[in-house]
Amino acid sequence: MMRTMIAFLFTIFSTTLWADVDTGTDANDVILAGYDTVAYHTEGKAVPGSEKFTAVYNDAIYQFSSAGNRDLFKGNPEKYAPAYGGYCAYGATLGKKFQVDGKAFEVVDGQLYVNKNQQVYEIWRKDIPDNLSKANEQWPNIVNIAADKL
Repeated sequence: MMRTMIAFLFTIFSTTLWADVDTGTDANDVILAGYDTVAYHTEGKAVPGSEKFTAVYNDAIYQFSSAGNRDLFKGNPEKYAPAYGGYCAYGATLGKKFQVDGKAFEVVDGQLYVNKNQQVYEIWRKDIPDNLSKANEQWPNIVNIAADKL
């Protein structure tokens, strides 16, 4: 009984402690500055999402431009969710977590990568393979650390 209670309390504490640490959300828990993550893949552009069409994945609220896009996401969220928890891909190369504007993005080999803004994206895209290698190396070290602690 005591073990069960301790395990329960640990689970609650650790969930609260790490909530939203590994996803780049705003104060309302919305990710990608409210842009439709499916549209990046299907339309190749940043399309604003709507509060009418939402889904929650990894403690982040995703907004979509249509019910169809929301349903595609719900069917396979891993396919459409951004790398590095929706934090800036270039920031991850530096061991940092930067919020994104939702407009600077690229889908590489089916994976969505977002950047802080267009200027940062232009730097990142000059050597995508090297930047992805650096970010993939850094991400495990920063995934569970709050952005303001890096």
